[in-house]
Amino acid sequence: MERNQLRRQVRLMRQSLFDQGFLDEQFVQLEELQDDANPNFVEEVATLYYRDSSRSLQILEQALQRNPRDFNKLDNYMQQFKGSSSSIGAKKVKADCQQFREYCNAGNAEGWQGKLGQSRHHVDPSNQESHQQPESSLD
Repeated sequence: MERNQLRRQVRLMRQSLFDQGFLDEQFVQLEELQDDANPNFVEEVATLYYRDSSRSLQILEQALQRNPRDFNKLDNYMQQFKGSSSSIGAKKVKADCQQFREYCNAGNAEGWQGKLGQSRHHVDPSNQESHQQPESSLD
């Protein structure tokens, strides 16, 4: 009985992430790659993404604090972050990255700083625990 309740919670939390626009169809494709040979695939990919994202955000914050700001370098960092976010299906983060890139092109550091805080919130693992524990791992 308890296992069924956990599965239901995971399904609801997962659906909530899609409904709120945190995830897109790329995440479904990741789930399809998970099989009996690698039952924790999605969890492992998500864990790597969170760790790398945290590191990327730190690098971006440090680069943003430097004067003069090198917006070309910031844009390159953001392009890498956008790519990894896209590959895992992190829809909101990918959209934030696009906005970052627009701020870079405009040389708008204030807009950049605001979006950076928002992205940090979007990649905080405590906000998105549901797709770190796929339903298959509850068996």
